[in-house]
Amino acid sequence: MSPSVFIIDDDHGVRRALARLIGAAGYRVEVFVSAQAFLDASIDMPNIPACLVLDVMMPDLSGLELQRALNDTHETLPIIFITGHGDIPMTVSAMKAGATDFLAKPVNDTALLRAIGAALERSSHALASRSEFDSIQRRLDRLTPREREVMVLVVSGLLNKQVADELGTVEKTIKVHRARVMEKMEAHSFAELVRLSDRARIRSTTLN
Repeated sequence: MSPSVFIIDDDHGVRRALARLIGAAGYRVEVFVSAQAFLDASIDMPNIPACLVLDVMMPDLSGLELQRALNDTHETLPIIFITGHGDIPMTVSAMKAGATDFLAKPVNDTALLRAIGAALERSSHALASRSEFDSIQRRLDRLTPREREVMVLVVSGLLNKQVADELGTVEKTIKVHRARVMEKMEAHSFAELVRLSDRARIRSTTLN
């Protein structure tokens, strides 16, 4: 499926022109007359790269307010702002909140398509990262509470004997747990186990 580009602008002429341009570039396009209409659509974000081309100044809910609403839901949808009324403080605010670009109307076609390409690349990286995190989390869910404790201590740098002392057991038992951890986490080396734990943000202080 082609990458998706969502267009939100209250100007019919602008929506139509942008949809034609972006559609002709090979992207799947959906248009919305307002930020609230986009929110009301409750779009289930597909597991494909997607971005938002968003007008800043709109009635009811502005583009910047929609950006804040999406950020509050932790929705990682790259946003390209377009506006005929932009100023430096507005641009700074949008970029600090995670916007990928801020373009003035009338938008240059080449500049917009370049910005969309960059936003979709960012979306693709975010999807890959999320997929990897979800995969690691599924592996973590296979671990028993004791195996998770062993994993946390092992990746913090403790030797098997030290882990046994920490948990009040014997080194032989820790070796068994460690082997099961490696198997369930699908780690082929200690270095890979450390990398997986780092990606899952596991630290030696999270023993609960």
